[in-house]
Amino acid sequence: MSVPTGADIEALCSKCGDVWHVVVAKVGEEIVRVICKECGAQHRYRNPKLKNQPRARATTSSSSSSTPRAPREAKVVQRFDTPAVAADLSKAVRTYKASEKFQVGERVEHPTFGTGVVETAESGKMTVFFAVGRKVLVQAKGDGGGGGLARPKPFEHQSAAAPADAKVGESTDE
Repeated sequence: MSVPTGADIEALCSKCGDVWHVVVAKVGEEIVRVICKECGAQHRYRNPKLKNQPRARATTSSSSSSTPRAPREAKVVQRFDTPAVAADLSKAVRTYKASEKFQVGERVEHPTFGTGVVETAESGKMTVFFAVGRKVLVQAKGDGGGGGLARPKPFEHQSAAAPADAKVGESTDE
């Protein structure tokens, strides 16, 4: 059964989810472009009855003047299976706290990322290798081994009602 251009057809709209469309373009007997009657979006035709089957790519005949394309180079994905530094197994695993300072090679237990190894440590931040990847975490800035971050002292309010040289209970009226 051939569907003419301009006819209503059932197809799934990726923008609004409606299924009623109008055929805009065909290649041979194959419908290739439709317009959604609900939102007006124009997109490729996706047959709702074939949604679980892989879509066959249309092959176009190349003209004699065009040259075949070179295959695309695959993007290189660099994976890190091991940390850049060896873990110091003589020390126990420490629980991660932003208020503590860590050294390169120490093992850190993070509540979200699990156990990792400190690869670089700077003042205020460190790079840790976890099974899920490398993460940059904050750490204490001081030279000491802990307590680098502290709560600021509360501000002490002074009463501005009485002048500093006035004595309590005296009256200035004469």
